[in-house]
Amino acid sequence: QVQLVESGGGLVQPGGSLRLSCAASGFTGSRYAMSWHRQVRGKERELVAAITSYGGSTSYADSVKGRFTISRDNAKNTVYLQMNALKPEDTAVYYCNAVLRTDLRIVYWGQGTQVTVSS
Repeated sequence: QVQLVESGGGLVQPGGSLRLSCAASGFTGSRYAMSWHRQVRGKERELVAAITSYGGSTSYADSVKGRFTISRDNAKNTVYLQMNALKPEDTAVYYCNAVLRTDLRIVYWGQGTQVTVSS
């Protein structure tokens, strides 16, 4: 059974940092492109950052470029999102996503972790 479990969310002051983790089980991580998305209640879910299956390429939303870094450790089947210089507008539920690179119809989501940036 495939499972994605996010962790690392919490309350942080503006300008602070958090590192989110997404631990995957039930599949071989290197077969999947991974990404982080976020959603504010009442708004659409948006893509924050993505990384290819072996980590050779990454991409970011303009709103987080230069502040967030996505990385992965396929040996641990884990994807990370390092978030620095956090702003109140980064407050959201953050979700981990996996897409099978050979069949884009195969998609998995985690349950989400809350990130709140507030003083």
